Amino acid sequence: MRPGCVLVFCVCISVFLRRAISQPPTETDTYTECTDGYHWDPQTQHCKDINECETIPEACKGEMKCFNHYGGYLCLPRSASVIPAPDPPNQVHPSLENTASESFNLCPQGFEPQGDSCVDVDECERDRHDCQPSQQCFNTEGSFSCQCPDGYRKVGTECIDIDECRYRYCQHRCVNVPGSFSCQCEPGFQLAGNNRSCIDVDECGMGAPCSQRCYNTYGTFLCRCEQGYELGPDGFACNDIDECSYSSYLCQYQCVNEHGKFSCVCPDGYQLLSTRLCQDINECETGAHQCSDGQTCVNIHGGHKCVDNKSCQEPYVQVSENRCTCPVTKPSCRDMPYSIVHRYMSITSERTVPSDIFQIQATSVYPGAYNTFRVRSGDDNGDFYIRQINNISAMLVLARAVKGPREYVLDLEMVSVNPLMSYHTSSVLRLTIYVGPYAF
Repeated sequence: MRPGCVLVFCVCISVFLRRAISQPPTETDTYTECTDGYHWDPQTQHCKDINECETIPEACKGEMKCFNHYGGYLCLPRSASVIPAPDPPNQVHPSLENTASESFNLCPQGFEPQGDSCVDVDECERDRHDCQPSQQCFNTEGSFSCQCPDGYRKVGTECIDIDECRYRYCQHRCVNVPGSFSCQCEPGFQLAGNNRSCIDVDECGMGAPCSQRCYNTYGTFLCRCEQGYELGPDGFACNDIDECSYSSYLCQYQCVNEHGKFSCVCPDGYQLLSTRLCQDINECETGAHQCSDGQTCVNIHGGHKCVDNKSCQEPYVQVSENRCTCPVTKPSCRDMPYSIVHRYMSITSERTVPSDIFQIQATSVYPGAYNTFRVRSGDDNGDFYIRQINNISAMLVLARAVKGPREYVLDLEMVSVNPLMSYHTSSVLRLTIYVGPYAF
C-alpha cells in the first residue's frame, strides 16, 4: 500500500470521529452505576472509592487491622506498615474518553505510531501506570509491571516491609529498617566481612588501657600486674604493693619498700645474709679495725673492741698474754686468787632465758681436791648464775633477758680445797661479756 493512500484513509476516519464526538450528548449518555467498591458522587459526577474500614463494623477480626484501598480493603497484622497511595483518578464510564483531543491510533495497546511502524510506549516514564507509591514501575514490551522494592513483599496492591530479623540472619543483634536490616554486635565484638557474623576484638592490640599486662579473652580483655603490684579499683592501673606494711617479719632488721618489690637492710656492723637476714661483720678477721700492736682485737656483735695485752694490775704479774698470777711471796697476795685469766665474749640482745653461755673448765687438778664454782663479782643484779657440772667444770647461765648494748665484767672463781693436806686455793676467770644492740 502506498503511503499516500494510508494518509487519506486516516484523515477520513479522523473527520468522521470528530463529527460523531462533537454531537451534544443526549440524556441517555449519563451513567450513574459504578463497579464494586465505588459509589456515585452526584456532586462531582464521578465514582468515588468506598472506605469499607469505616462503613463495615468490625471489618477485621482479632489482632488484624483494616487498611482501605481502591475498590476494597485489607486485613493485615497491626505491626504491618503500609505506604499510603494518593486517591486514584475519578472512575468514569468505560466509554470513549477524550477521543476528541486524541488522534486515532491504529497500533496495538501499549504502542504508538512512529512513521510507518509502531513503537513501545514507556508508561513508567510518561506516568501512564497505576502502580502504587510503594511500588516500582518497570516498563515491558507493550505494557508495564508493578513490583515491590527489595526488602518488601506484595500484599494485595500494597508493598509491606519484610522483617528480616525474624529469620535470624544476624549472629548477635538485628535491627530492622524499612526495606532492609542491619546487624550489630555486642561490646567486645565487631562485624565480620559478611556483615552478619561477629568476631572477637583484640582489645590488647588496639590500645587497651592496661598499665602493665593485657590478656585478650572472648568478647573482652583482662588487665594483670607484674609481681609486686596489685590491680587498682578501675581494673586497669597497677599500684605498688607496700610489702613492708603487711608483716614485720619480712626482714630481720629493716624493710625498705621499692617500686614492685622490697629490700632488707642491716645496721652498721652487719651485712646482709641471703636476702633477709643480718650477719655480724668480724672486723678482726677482715682487718677493718684500728687496734694497735699492743692491743688485741675482740669482735663483738655489731662492732669490735681493742683491749690492752698488758692487763695485769698490782700485785699481779703477767705470765702470758692473758694470764696474771699473784706470787705467794708477796704478803698482799695472801687473800687474793692465785691467778686471773682474761676472756672475752659477745651475746645478742634479748636472748631467751635460761641460756647456757659459757663453760668453765679447770686446767689443773690436784688429787683429793674438791672444786667449787661461783660468781665472785660483777653480777650485782643477779642476771647470771653458775651450774656446776662436775668436780672440774661448771656452766655460766644467763638467768634474765638483758637488752644491749651493755657490758659485763664477771669474775668467775674456782675454789679448790684439799682437807687432807689442809690445802686451799682459788683462781679467777675474768670474763668480759658484750651484749649486742640487736637480737641477731
